[in-house]
Amino acid sequence: MAEYITTDGMKQLKRRMNYLALEERPVVVQQVVTARDHGDLKENAEYHAARERQRRIDNELSHLQRRLAKLQVVDTATIPKDAVRFGAFVTVHEMDKDIETVYRLVGVDEVDLPQENALAVSIASPIGKAMLGAKKGELFVVKAPAGDRKFKVINIE
Repeated sequence: MAEYITTDGMKQLKRRMNYLALEERPVVVQQVVTARDHGDLKENAEYHAARERQRRIDNELSHLQRRLAKLQVVDTATIPKDAVRFGAFVTVHEMDKDIETVYRLVGVDEVDLPQENALAVSIASPIGKAMLGAKKGELFVVKAPAGDRKFKVINIE
């Protein structure tokens, strides 16, 4: 199964990767060198902290490289807005709580990325799966441990 990401999401992930590789990692590498020059590495807290930070950066870079290689970019501008689809901004009304919310249906790698005037929701999440394919004015139900939640699609952009 293909794993999707919006054009904006891909740009944000690439920006993060470039920031880590070109800005943050060189600073940390220099901190490791400087701390190493202070002498005994066994009791050098600066050195160990810098090495741990470098490991975290390297792990995140490795993770991002693997993810970016697997992701398929979807140009959401070409997707019809007649039903809830990947990349759509969807205004929904939660019936039981009388709350209106705007969600953006995105890939799992974009959930933590900032979205323009919307809450990101993964297409793999229960609410994402439930709203996929719904049309304006239609109801959809999300199965939740605390009980079913009923929503109505108000608008799709």
